[in-house]
Amino acid sequence: MSGEQMRSGLALETERLTLRPLQADDAADLHRLVNDWEVAKTLARVPFPYPRDLADEWIASTRAQIAAGTAWHLAVTRQEDGAEALLGCVGLTLDPKNPSEAELGYWIGRRHWGQGLGPEAAGRLAHWALANLDIDRLVASALVDNERSAAVLRRIGFKERGAGSQEFISRGGFMPVRLFSATRMDIAVETTAPVEAAPTSGKPTLLVAAVALIDSEGRVLLARRPEGKPLAGLWEFPGGKVAPGETPEEALIRELREELGIDVSAACLGPFTFASHTYEKFHLLMPLYLCRRWQGQVIAMEGQALAWVRPARLGDYAMPPADIPLVAMLRDFL
Repeated sequence: MSGEQMRSGLALETERLTLRPLQADDAADLHRLVNDWEVAKTLARVPFPYPRDLADEWIASTRAQIAAGTAWHLAVTRQEDGAEALLGCVGLTLDPKNPSEAELGYWIGRRHWGQGLGPEAAGRLAHWALANLDIDRLVASALVDNERSAAVLRRIGFKERGAGSQEFISRGGFMPVRLFSATRMDIAVETTAPVEAAPTSGKPTLLVAAVALIDSEGRVLLARRPEGKPLAGLWEFPGGKVAPGETPEEALIRELREELGIDVSAACLGPFTFASHTYEKFHLLMPLYLCRRWQGQVIAMEGQALAWVRPARLGDYAMPPADIPLVAMLRDFL
């Protein structure tokens, strides 16, 4: 779900939870949960006691921020006894001074602690953000004495980067905090790289075929990796893994039909160059082909974002490390 879809009111789902925009009728439950010293003392921007009318004002402000695309503060809910129950909130705020960075925060009502709801909610929003927003990094902080929150951040992939201080309204001053950050590589899903053919030492090699589709205006098609895949949110040349028994050309013909709804013949796929890159768990070998002719209209069959890009602008799109060296060669050739 993109930022535009989030603004339209759709929700994010996990195995147990729904993360959705806050509504006016959430105010009473929100006030009851957050007006608790054990919760409020861990949150930098929350006063204690928490005035009831502040809940109404804050909920209204969150909806305005979602509409503007500057922040996403969502209700964390689940079904209890056949009805929706508010459990807490999770939020993401873009940094106006650094558009490539966003701050992640969350809180869960005290009676729901110890059930793993914090990492489930925060992890879901983190994955959504890195896959759908034009950011490269998430940041977060936790009070030095709040080991529970630090553990949640580590569990979803954040790494501790240092120490600092932050003003806590509920505590009446600045408090020492641990600083955390995470990139796509930190919050990546497990790779499905084949391991059955792995050598006795070193890393398995993953063979992936990719293609630069070039339209009549000389633009190149890029596809954004969707949420749930490694390096979600980065842009790449269309393609995919070469299955056992397939040639790279056969793999591309299959992938282009499945992902973009177009038919390509092997004769229209011209070998151009290749990428060879070592990732943490495997080595990627990726031949890149050029293609200027295909049958059908390019359609995002899997809901992925697509962009037709002028060669000179390819470097403006964040790409996986293996794709980056290909950009200069393709730009010079075209």
